[in-house]
Amino acid sequence: MLALSILAWVLSGLLALMNVMAGVIKLVQPHGGKEPMLTLLDYSKTGVRLIGTAELLGAIGLVLPMLLGIAEFLTPLAALGIAIIQLLAIPAHRKHNEPFSKNIVLAVMAIAVVALRAAGI
Repeated sequence: MLALSILAWVLSGLLALMNVMAGVIKLVQPHGGKEPMLTLLDYSKTGVRLIGTAELLGAIGLVLPMLLGIAEFLTPLAALGIAIIQLLAIPAHRKHNEPFSKNIVLAVMAIAVVALRAAGI
């Protein structure tokens, strides 16, 4: 049980870190000339900021409720939201022939966090 709890925290931390980085990039430089990803050109500045905000809030929701012990049911919901964001990003990356394997890995990690947290681990 302890090993699964450690695994859940490690996965949650990695997933949160990746989403913080992605969200901050999208919030700081949504359409500033040098695009971090070609995929972002398909969306308006507001759309990119909404995606970045969702990623950032997902990262916060992944760690903070479990860390504080308040509204812990939000953690699996945040992980599920992150999985959905990553799965929805795959077609956009494929359209521009960008690698999308990172999205698949993050989605699987998020689903694992959902399963572990929903099991109460």
